[in-house]
Amino acid sequence: MRIQRDRSRLSFRRQRRRRSSGLSLMVVTGVLIGIVVMSWNWIGSRLTFGSQPTKNDFLGMAQAAFARGNLDDAVKYAQQAIDQDKKDDDAVVLLARSLIYRSYSELERGVDRASALELTTEALALDPQNPTLLAAQAYALQAVGRVADSAKVAQEALRLAPDDGLARVAMALAYGGAGSFEIALRESQQVAQISDWQLEGQRAMAISYSDLGNYQAAIESIEKAISQNKYLAPLYFERALYAMQIGDADAATAAYFQVLTFHPDNVKARLRLCELSSLLRERDAAVQYCHEVTDRAPSYAMGWYQLGMEYFLQGNFKAAQDSLHRCSSLQVMQDVPASERRFECWYVQGQAAEILGDCPNLLATYNEFRAMAKDVAVQQTWTYPPEGPPGCSGNSIVTTAPVAPA
Repeated sequence: MRIQRDRSRLSFRRQRRRRSSGLSLMVVTGVLIGIVVMSWNWIGSRLTFGSQPTKNDFLGMAQAAFARGNLDDAVKYAQQAIDQDKKDDDAVVLLARSLIYRSYSELERGVDRASALELTTEALALDPQNPTLLAAQAYALQAVGRVADSAKVAQEALRLAPDDGLARVAMALAYGGAGSFEIALRESQQVAQISDWQLEGQRAMAISYSDLGNYQAAIESIEKAISQNKYLAPLYFERALYAMQIGDADAATAAYFQVLTFHPDNVKARLRLCELSSLLRERDAAVQYCHEVTDRAPSYAMGWYQLGMEYFLQGNFKAAQDSLHRCSSLQVMQDVPASERRFECWYVQGQAAEILGDCPNLLATYNEFRAMAKDVAVQQTWTYPPEGPPGCSGNSIVTTAPVAPA
C-alpha cells in the first residue's frame, strides 16, 4: 500500500487504545525533549552569533533558515539570492527543496510544488545542460506527480553528473511513484551513501520501505533523516504515518506534538491529532483539536467536515448540522468540482436534520445535493421517495433523478 503524503490515510494493522486518563510516557518524553532542544538551540544561537551569515549573504541566510526548519525564511532568502544572481545554482536547488518541503508541512500548500516546478523550468531554460538544474527539475517533477518526466530528466542529469545526489533522489522517488518499489529502494540506498544528501537519501529510503510494507525499516530510515534536521515538519508527519501502520498511536501522537513544539501554529498537525483521536474514539480530544483547526483555518472545508463528524458521533446533532453546513457551503463558494466534493458534508448534515426533525433544512440540503449531482457523475447516491423524507411529507422536493454511481 502506498501512503499519500498530501493527505491523511490513517489505518491500523493492529489497533492499540490509549488510556484517556493522560498522555503516555512516550508522548510526555517527546514534548520535554522538544522543549529542551529548543532551549538549547536558543542559547546556542546567541553564543555563536559570530558565525551567522553576513547581511547580504542571502544564500547563507537561506541555508541557516532551512537548518532551523524555518521554510518561510528559507524561501524568502533563497529567492533574494536568485534575484541577485539568476545563475546561482545552489540557490535554485535550495529554493526548490524549501518549497517542496513547505508544501508537505501545512494544509493546502500544493501551490508550492507548482512554484518549485516553475522555478526550475525557468532556471533550466537559461542553462539547459546544467546537471544541477536538471536534478532540481527532476525533483520538482516527481513532487507534482509527473514521475515519467522526472525519471527521464533525472537520467539525463546522472549521465552528465553520475554522483549527483539530488538526481538520484528524484530517480528513486519517481520509480516509487510509478510502482517500481524495489528499484526505488535500490536508488535511494545509493543516495544514503552520499554524505551531503543523507537527509533526502534516508527519507527516500523510508518512503520506499513503506511502499514495500516494511514499516519498521521505514521508521528507522525516517528517524535517521530526522537526525539530519530535527526541525523539518514533513519528516514528523511521515514518522507518524509509518507508526500508524504498525498500530503505534503513541509514537504517532508524539510525532505530531514534535511538530507543534517547533511550529506552534501548525494547523495540519492539529487536524491529524483530531483524526487520530477520532480513530481512537477519544471524542472530547477530537473535538478540541478540530476546533483549533477551524479557529486557525476557518476557510478550510475539511476542518469543518471533521468537526461535524465528531459532533455527530457524540450525538450533538445540531452542532454537527451547523459544522457540516459550513463544510458544504465552503466547497460551493470555493468552486470545488462537484466530483471532488466531500459528499458526507451534505448527507450527514441531512441525517442530523432528519434526527432533529428539521424538515426545512433537510429538504434544502437534499435538494442542493440533487441539483449538484444533476450534471456530474457523483459516486454516491442519496434518494428519498417522491412523497419526501419520513416525517416531512408534503414538502417540496426537486424532481431531478439522482445520478447512478459511476
